Amino acid sequence: MPVSVHSVIAANLASTRLYNNVSRRRVGSSSVNCSVETKEVDRWAKLKNGNDSLEICRVLNGMWQTSGGWGKIDRNDAVEAMLRYADAGLSTFDMADHYGPAEDLYGIFINRVRRERPPEYLEKVKGLTKWVPPPVKMTSSYVRQNIDISRKRMDVASLDMLQFHWWDYANDGYLDALKHLTDLKEEGKIKTVALTNFDTARLEKILENGIPVVSNQVQHSIVDMRPQQRMAQLCELTGVKLITYGTVMGGLLSEKFLDANLTVPFAGPSLNTPSLQKYKRMVDAWGGWNLFQGLLRTMKSIATKHGVSIPTVAVRYVLDQPGVGGSMIGVRLGLAEHIQDANAIFSLVLDDEDVNSIQEATKKGKNLLQVIGDCGDEYRRI
Repeated sequence: MPVSVHSVIAANLASTRLYNNVSRRRVGSSSVNCSVETKEVDRWAKLKNGNDSLEICRVLNGMWQTSGGWGKIDRNDAVEAMLRYADAGLSTFDMADHYGPAEDLYGIFINRVRRERPPEYLEKVKGLTKWVPPPVKMTSSYVRQNIDISRKRMDVASLDMLQFHWWDYANDGYLDALKHLTDLKEEGKIKTVALTNFDTARLEKILENGIPVVSNQVQHSIVDMRPQQRMAQLCELTGVKLITYGTVMGGLLSEKFLDANLTVPFAGPSLNTPSLQKYKRMVDAWGGWNLFQGLLRTMKSIATKHGVSIPTVAVRYVLDQPGVGGSMIGVRLGLAEHIQDANAIFSLVLDDEDVNSIQEATKKGKNLLQVIGDCGDEYRRI
């Protein structure tokens, strides 16, 4: 019998008053039987919905940085770097159709893996991509054509995961697109269907239409805790997991920006990448640079206590949040590496004192849900 998402959440969470806007639609039990399993010291997570499942590394290599604006990427150097990350156990790569040469680089990389690594190694490597179409009519042929482009660029018969984004909620063509993507999954051209930057209400609508998405990729950091206010409640109920990006805020959550003065030209590190500029706007919306410095000092104290870096603490904190299956760290392939810091995340355990310190520092800022809106609203509000 179908289960009412609204009634279950209301029964379980009415006393907390944290989640009050889930609609009264009914969700079939077949669309809410997702789960996540972790093993091997927290390194791996299995994202699952019904018969669909995908095991990923919980720290993902984000490839937005290959799209330009972070420095010139040399193809050979980039592929060699991808092999080093995978050899170190960081074997899940996240990309998109519009991230410059990202899908093409993955295609070259995966062929190197096929030739130079054993079959069991290949099984651990995962390539997650995104499709971000214009809000035009979503016909079966249009969807198929675009997915075939990604399959060809990545040189795979079946995409490990296709994460779908939609710009305009007033146009419900996203449901048509997702149904066609589900058909392609049934044909074996996609292994799992997922979302990126969908809000809570639309995630629920998609589930109640019987579309078996396994995850939703959203912006989530110590500063941006919006996913924990609505989205995580629905994820905990349905089993859909969150894959988070912006978790180190483009590098702002690091020692490099601790005690940095951005008001004096050339006096400190420059905001010279698209991600630094993007997340500096988030800092401004949250409470400003001075308040952010207080947070960085708290993070540095915790990092020093555990013998790790500020980014390592930042990612661990988000990975420990309800509903989170994995977190992204952007990789500047061939230009810079953070393999040691990334692997340190899996052995870091934040104690109650650490968590309380972080919460005391973050609560001094604004609630970004009230400032920006729900997950993904930053892309849809003028």
